[in-house]
Amino acid sequence: MEIVILAVVIAVVVIGALGGLVIGSRRKKQLPPPPPAAPDITAPPAEPHVGDEAETPRDEPRRTIEEVDLPDGGSAPATVEEPPVVEELEIPQIEVPEPTAGRLVRLRARLSRSQNALGKGLLTLLSREHLDEDTWEEIEDTLLTADVGVQPTQELVERLRERVKVLGTRTPEELRGLLREELITLLGPDMDREVKTEPAASKPGIVMVVGVNGTGKTTTTGKLARVLVADGRSVVLGAADTFRAAAADQLQTWGERVGAHTVRGPEGGDPASVAFDAVKEGKEMGSDVVLIDTAGRLHTKTGLMDELGKVKRVVEKHAPLDEVLLVLDATTGQNGLIQARVFAEVVDITGIVLTKLDGTAKGGIVVAVQRELGVPVKLIGLGEGADDLAPFEPAAFVDALIGE
Repeated sequence: MEIVILAVVIAVVVIGALGGLVIGSRRKKQLPPPPPAAPDITAPPAEPHVGDEAETPRDEPRRTIEEVDLPDGGSAPATVEEPPVVEELEIPQIEVPEPTAGRLVRLRARLSRSQNALGKGLLTLLSREHLDEDTWEEIEDTLLTADVGVQPTQELVERLRERVKVLGTRTPEELRGLLREELITLLGPDMDREVKTEPAASKPGIVMVVGVNGTGKTTTTGKLARVLVADGRSVVLGAADTFRAAAADQLQTWGERVGAHTVRGPEGGDPASVAFDAVKEGKEMGSDVVLIDTAGRLHTKTGLMDELGKVKRVVEKHAPLDEVLLVLDATTGQNGLIQARVFAEVVDITGIVLTKLDGTAKGGIVVAVQRELGVPVKLIGLGEGADDLAPFEPAAFVDALIGE
């Protein structure tokens, strides 16, 4: 019996030892990492419906009506700023130029200094008791000083000497009438002084204005537009002086005053292109006259003078020019005659505009420049005013020189 019990005990001990070995070996092995936990998925916020706020309202501290500071009844009411008033653009008013008829007579006082130099000087000399050779030489000097020119001076003195000798008596009235007749004859009263601006059936009248810098060419073009508007013509201005700064602006300002349309191009652009476009627009608009202001040519620069000839040729692709007016400064005297010769070689001058005949200018330049070019003086400038450009009338001009 004891042997059976002992065997059972030994068997239990052996079984327990084997079980401990098995458990120890399992502990020594590394267990695999546990599987990752499933992430918590948060549902996206629902899209706001009509009337809902886009964001979830936050809890903010709120005040009761008792805690809100209300303004006192005596405090000034809050001012509401009025929106700024937009000023309307001012439309330039169209001016009405003075009529050209009799304008030179109205401007007679502007020739006062020229009158002292030429007219009164001649009358004083002719009124001397004895007209000897020295007196006639003084008369010649007076005419030459007034820029009449050598050949016209000799012709005038010869006719005066002959008529005074035949006349015998020399009362002031007779002398004045004699001098008036001879001066008018010298100015060429039969020359056609009308500015050709009559439109044809398919084109407007085309006038090109040329001249050296500083003669008042752009201003003269603007004043000529006023003369034409005063005579009932519609005018288009071509600002082909693209080299002088602000020349186009200056011409456009003159045009806006009388309602004339101005065609212009970029500064430094091709003058011939601007002139071409001006004539084209003038034809399309049905205008009566197109005035083209060209750049002031330095007459000593051959290239620039050639370009002036190019402008003329390009314009004539539309139609022939009706007028080419040369603007000369009357105060330059013989220098103006040199300029006139050069321009006449490049373009066919049809008329002359003498500016600055008021002040210290000498009236005899009218005679000299006509003789030099064989074309008439058609317009004269007698001041800085907008309507101080007048059609040239020989009789009225002589009356202004010698007085009444």
